Amino acid sequence: MNFNNISFILHKPQLSENIGLCARGMKNFGFKNLSLIEPKPIFPNDKIKATSVGAKDIIEKANIYPNLEKSLNKTDILIATSARFRNKNIKHISLLELKKIDFSKKISFLFGSEASGLTNNEVSYADYTLQIPSNAKFRSLNLSHSLVIVAQTVSNLISKEKFDFQKSKKIQKATKKEISAMLKFCLTNLENKNFFKQKVKKPIMLENLRSIFYKMELSQKETRILSSVFAGLIKKP
Repeated sequence: MNFNNISFILHKPQLSENIGLCARGMKNFGFKNLSLIEPKPIFPNDKIKATSVGAKDIIEKANIYPNLEKSLNKTDILIATSARFRNKNIKHISLLELKKIDFSKKISFLFGSEASGLTNNEVSYADYTLQIPSNAKFRSLNLSHSLVIVAQTVSNLISKEKFDFQKSKKIQKATKKEISAMLKFCLTNLENKNFFKQKVKKPIMLENLRSIFYKMELSQKETRILSSVFAGLIKKP
């Protein structure tokens, strides 16, 4: 599946900031094909480029069209985003159902203007309508936010790479030996403080304390900090 097969079409966008942020959101998730139909601001302009941050290349290569029909010459499947119910015989697809789409084809996602969204006439060109789940009493989403949600969803579906969260390499996980030494120091101090007054409950208390510390996945630094805390608790004032 190719990211180059995916295009994002902004129909009559009104705000320079939103155009720039849409480009930025596209690049965040690996997309680069942006089309605009009758943008209200002069395109491109300094505000659009400024808000696109590192996505100026997408702005510079964006296609401008006088109408929706001309923008669809290289589109196999058009998915129109809409927050409103449409009294039309058109298929609806959810974000989760996007996995059913054949992304080896040319797919375009259509977004309406900030003020009025898409008309029924514009939606009539689409194969599907897509509604982003949101508060039923307040469905209006910012244009760039809508695009980012769709872009992230599609990127996750077609990406061959899986991005796992990586911890800092400077953080060293504590070994069982280090946790055991810290725990032993803690329990010795508790014994000295006569913490385990009820001898019958001592075994289960020790078991619970051991379970707490071992399942915390402590770092070496954290075990040293805890050992210092335990040492500080037994110091005489």
